[in-house]
Amino acid sequence: FEPRLATQVPSVKNGLIRDGGKTYVFPIRKGVKFHNGATLTPEDVEYSFERGLLYDPTGGPMWMLWNAIFGVNSLNEMIQKYVGKPVSEVFKDGEPLPEYKDKLVQMYKEVIDPAIEVEGDNVIFKLARPYGPFLTIIAHTVGWSAVLDKETSIKMGLWDGKPDTWWKYRNIAKEKSPLYATAIGTGPYRLVEWDRTNRKVVLEAFKDYWRGEPRLKKVILLTVSEWGTRKLMLEKGDADDIAVVLEYLDQIRGNKDIQIIDNIPSMSVTVVGFSWSVSPNSKYIGSGKWDGNGMPPDFFSDVNARKAISYIINYDAVIRDVLKGYGTRIPAALPNGLLGFDPTLPLYKFNLTEARKALEKAWNGKALKIGLKFTLAYNTGNLMRQRIAEMIKTYLEMIAPGKIKVDIAALNWPSYLDAMRKAELPMPIFNWLADFPDPDNFIFTFYHSAGTYAPRQGDNFKKFVSTPRKELGGKSLDELIEMARNSSDPEERARLYVQIQKFAIDNYISIPIYQPVGVRAQRAWVKGWYPNPMRPGNDYFELYKQQ
Repeated sequence: FEPRLATQVPSVKNGLIRDGGKTYVFPIRKGVKFHNGATLTPEDVEYSFERGLLYDPTGGPMWMLWNAIFGVNSLNEMIQKYVGKPVSEVFKDGEPLPEYKDKLVQMYKEVIDPAIEVEGDNVIFKLARPYGPFLTIIAHTVGWSAVLDKETSIKMGLWDGKPDTWWKYRNIAKEKSPLYATAIGTGPYRLVEWDRTNRKVVLEAFKDYWRGEPRLKKVILLTVSEWGTRKLMLEKGDADDIAVVLEYLDQIRGNKDIQIIDNIPSMSVTVVGFSWSVSPNSKYIGSGKWDGNGMPPDFFSDVNARKAISYIINYDAVIRDVLKGYGTRIPAALPNGLLGFDPTLPLYKFNLTEARKALEKAWNGKALKIGLKFTLAYNTGNLMRQRIAEMIKTYLEMIAPGKIKVDIAALNWPSYLDAMRKAELPMPIFNWLADFPDPDNFIFTFYHSAGTYAPRQGDNFKKFVSTPRKELGGKSLDELIEMARNSSDPEERARLYVQIQKFAIDNYISIPIYQPVGVRAQRAWVKGWYPNPMRPGNDYFELYKQQ
């Protein structure tokens, strides 16, 4: 950890972690400027964290802070716990029913506001119980820990900071947020252009940055989907670094002007997921019926349907031919290197005979008798996901000729992400990069009914993992995940995580493909880059160019 907007990293030794790990004190740095010229205050920090908790968008990351601070998984869960009624009964058309309004105001005053307080130059977080990963969560550089200028935020139309209005700002669509087109930060670069049409972002160095003005005066981020164009830009020096297509990596090796950095550690996994309850409005499931021209929304709620997919992926070929060896097999959605990873757990196997047998059992063989038609999507420019989609199409159509028809669609990244979040994709291919280096960040995300991926997996998935089961000793998968999360005994946590993974493997909850090994391609004049598996993208403050 390094102190940034705080002047010290809290620890028991320096007295900033107190009450047995339930209180964290952050002395806020003085003299820090926002990009609009305002000066950072502790009140800005308090406001920013409270606003994020109260916004809590569906499928967003705020569950990490809700759990770390309050021991629940969402704002909705806290509302139900405090009010005693589910959210669906508390609100109508976004407004609380009159009989619950005072209770919601009281919830803010008694629960949320006291948990994050300002005392002098300090911001104090008061946790409901000790939570070891807390520092790793708020140390991350992305949205849930971003600090905004309170006064400017309120003027822009974000939460006004009042206890009797917060629900008006709950779970609003991102397009309706004032932050959709504006950034209010304190970082080394300020946003000066975001051209969504041409997919271009321009950042300029912030001369009043508290660590000093950056050496790079401007950063231009371009989305260039076509590999040949990206490669040519790097070779000509029109780009300083590019996203690499591993299949074509050898095309730029040996160029003295290009530096290839190999074997970069990663803390991520790539999986083929399932929506167990596809949105009925999805255009990716055809008719949505058993009529040979579509896929029923609940097709993947049958374990044998998911099992069939596990058999039609040639995992070794993906790693060898598509990733060029830059990946390793994993048995579940937990990367090697974290507590609970067990290399002795079984790996899924490529076997087309077994795939057809599984389809014969799924929905009493309807896919083979009546037929099935759906669309597999991937994000444009992601050759790995394209190849996996093509592999699934090829082998599914091979084992059920004339009966199963799979179309493939390339979507730009925003459209792909939106379709996933709306549970419109029956079989999305995606990866998860660690938010914090703890197994809970993967296990909860992939396998819990309140995890980030639960909305895109659907209500059938949520019901499945929240139902007590004999094979889990009468507990639900949700309960086991919560037990592992809350335990302070590493041995007990490891044992629980192995049990959770075994259940996930046996029930084909998702299909883990690989854990990537990173590679970077940049011009030789780029200096200052360093690997950090916990930080996606570049630390532009540290980068500079030198011939």
